[in-house]
Amino acid sequence: MNHSNYAQTDFNLNPLMFYFEVTMACDLVCKHCRASAQENPAPGELSTAQAKTLLDQVATFPRPPMVVLTGGDPLKRPDLFDLIRHATARGLQLALTPSATPLATREAFERAREAGVHRLGISLDGADAKTHDAFRGWEGSFDRTMEMLEAARQLGMAVQVNTTICRRNMHQVDAIAELLAAKGIAMWAAFFLVPVGRGIEEERISPDEYEIVFERLWHHARRQPYAVKTTEAPHYRRYVMRQGGNPLAGPKAATPLEAESARGHRAPLGVIDGKGIMFVGQNGEIYPAGFLPLCCGHFPQDSVVDVYQNHPTFRALRDVDRFKGKCGVCEYRHACGGSRARAYALTGDFLESDPDCAYVPGS
Repeated sequence: MNHSNYAQTDFNLNPLMFYFEVTMACDLVCKHCRASAQENPAPGELSTAQAKTLLDQVATFPRPPMVVLTGGDPLKRPDLFDLIRHATARGLQLALTPSATPLATREAFERAREAGVHRLGISLDGADAKTHDAFRGWEGSFDRTMEMLEAARQLGMAVQVNTTICRRNMHQVDAIAELLAAKGIAMWAAFFLVPVGRGIEEERISPDEYEIVFERLWHHARRQPYAVKTTEAPHYRRYVMRQGGNPLAGPKAATPLEAESARGHRAPLGVIDGKGIMFVGQNGEIYPAGFLPLCCGHFPQDSVVDVYQNHPTFRALRDVDRFKGKCGVCEYRHACGGSRARAYALTGDFLESDPDCAYVPGS
C-alpha cells in the first residue's frame, strides 16, 4: 500500500495504522506494559475464525491500513502464521511486534517473513542489559533483543525499534541512539510513557525534560542512518517544525512504517489516537489507540470500518478545533494535537490539553 499521497481528508474514512492485539499472553513482565500482559491468553480471545473475519473487514477500508500484529507477545498465539498468511492473501501489509523471549528466534522470523511479514517492531528500553532487563522483567532480554536485531538484519526485514522514554532511561537517549546506528534498522520510535496498565507505576519525565529529549532526538534524526519518530509525544512535531524540519521524513525519508506518509508533504498529517490510528484488543474491543482505553465498540458485533468512520469519539478526535485548553488554540494543533491518551489518563477528558507539553501557544 502506497501512503505517499495521504491527505487530511483520508483520515475521515480510513486509518493509516491498524493495531490488532492478537493475544495478551506474554512471558515478560514489562514495567510499562499497556496491556498488563500475562503468561496465558485472557478469556474471550478472538478465535482463529473471528480473527480472520476481522482481517477481512480491515481489508474493506477504502484505503486499507498497515496492520500491526501486537500483544502481549504475538508469538504466543498458536495460529499466528495462519493469520499472517490470511491477511497477506487479502492484500494487507503486515508488521509484527514480537517480545524478546526464547520464542523470538531467527527461525520464527523466517517463518513470519515467508508467511508475509516484512516489518518488525522490536523494543529496546536501555543502552545496557542492566537497564533494559530491569525494565522488561527478564534477565537476558537485552541479549535476546540484540540477537533479534541481528536475525532481522540477516533476513532483510525492516525494523522499527521502540523505546519507551521515562525517568529511568531518559539519560540514555544518546547512548541508545549510538547503539542502534550499527544495527541496520529503518526507524527508531521513541514512545513517551502514558500512565495506563502497569505504566501507572513508572515515573514520567517533566514537560521541560521532553524538550531536552526532543532536542537529542532531532540531533540524531539528522545524523543517524535511520529515521526517528515519536509515539504519544506529537509535540515533537512542533519542536522539529520550529527548527525548520519535517518531523516524519528526516534525512532518511524511506521508512518501513507510517513515516512513509511524509513523502510529498511539507508538514506532517497530524496522526494521533483515533486520527489515522485504530486498535482492536484480543477480545474484539475497539479503541482509538492502545493507550487510550475508551471502548467504542466490540467486534464482531460492530464493524471496525463503521466505528472508525462514525463513532462520536473517533470523530471528536479528528476535529482538533474541539480540543480544550491550550491544545485547542495552539497554532500547531493540526500537525500535533497533543497526546489524547495522556490527556485522558491524567485529566479524565480526552479532549483536554496534553499535560506534558511545555509550549505556550504563540510564544
